[in-house]
Amino acid sequence: MKSYPLASTTWGEEEIAAIHEVIESGRFTMGAQVSAFEEEFAEYIGSRYAVMVNSGSSANLALLAASRYRKVPLLQPGDEVLVPAVSWSTTYYPVNQLGARLKFVDINPSTLNIDVAKTEVEITPATKAIFVVNLLGNPADCYEINEIAQRNNLILLEDNCESLGAVLNGKNAGTFGIGGTFSTFFSHHISTMEGGLVVTDDESLFHTLKSIRAHGWTRDLPDINHVHNKTGNQWDDLFRFVLPGYNLRPLEIEAAIGRIQIRKLDSFVEARRENARYFVSLTRDIDGFRIQQETGASSWFGFSLILENKLANHRSELIATLNEAVIESRPIVAGNFTRNPVIDHLDYAPFGELPGADEVHDQGLFIGNHHFDLTEQIDRLASVLDEFQRRY
Repeated sequence: MKSYPLASTTWGEEEIAAIHEVIESGRFTMGAQVSAFEEEFAEYIGSRYAVMVNSGSSANLALLAASRYRKVPLLQPGDEVLVPAVSWSTTYYPVNQLGARLKFVDINPSTLNIDVAKTEVEITPATKAIFVVNLLGNPADCYEINEIAQRNNLILLEDNCESLGAVLNGKNAGTFGIGGTFSTFFSHHISTMEGGLVVTDDESLFHTLKSIRAHGWTRDLPDINHVHNKTGNQWDDLFRFVLPGYNLRPLEIEAAIGRIQIRKLDSFVEARRENARYFVSLTRDIDGFRIQQETGASSWFGFSLILENKLANHRSELIATLNEAVIESRPIVAGNFTRNPVIDHLDYAPFGELPGADEVHDQGLFIGNHHFDLTEQIDRLASVLDEFQRRY
């Protein structure tokens, strides 16, 4: 029986050749390949600037840090940041690490994204930002969220690490706020081994990101910039530290792979969408399961399933059944993040009931999607699900 894994490699001979070219060049850390990939990625996504870092998690950290240390700061310690209650851990950690305060908002149980109707209700005088997340390839309703942000004088930040290639009304997900983040980890839409990017149209934020990425120095900035102008003494300017930065630099190998992968992204996403059309057609009417409601044009990171009605309390049995059929599954991202023990180490505003997030936490799971045809695997999945629901 052919396995149905959560993730698979997207590399071919071109990526292997690109690795060898970098090895032969003798330049391995951040250089010409990184700069070229940043330009190509920004052009593809429709942003003025892109900054590559060593992971999507680092992209979130860099974006939050740059928002704080921008010459005219966008966030300050103590500010409140609205976040959806379902996301990956490193959506939340940078907010806490930069001295801001998390405020959890429930999700829409149909789209799995932040509940727009509940978002504005949660705004307080301390709220300064909304950090929206596009979950499992599905864009949040960023037009409406942006209107909420503008009405309340808030900044909009966008975690798009799971949704490269998603589009909402002709605009790429990840480009709605002042900054958006992307991941190019192995299991994502394109892979550079590890890697991530931040995009922005804001030149001041762009310069701050470049400094934050590499030790907080001025080396990678233009002579006249939005962080700290250079002196003209090259010896000094190479080692002048002006911001409390990090070492988030990517590798040339990763960028060289990324340059090949970005050219393939359209075909990867179309294959995922074709798989999704087939998945939806076979599973939407199977009793006891609810699938994610698409907003705009999802890039379908994976296929979520929420067990409901007669199956609501039978997730563990379904997981065992899927394992027997060699179909890998996992929780929907990190479930209701407030129910993870790490919450005791984070600063967060009081929150009430989070029923949408709880449903995901207790009754949800997701199956992998890939950049190649999954007809055979989806047929088997649908058969397993149909047979499973008939037992109850």
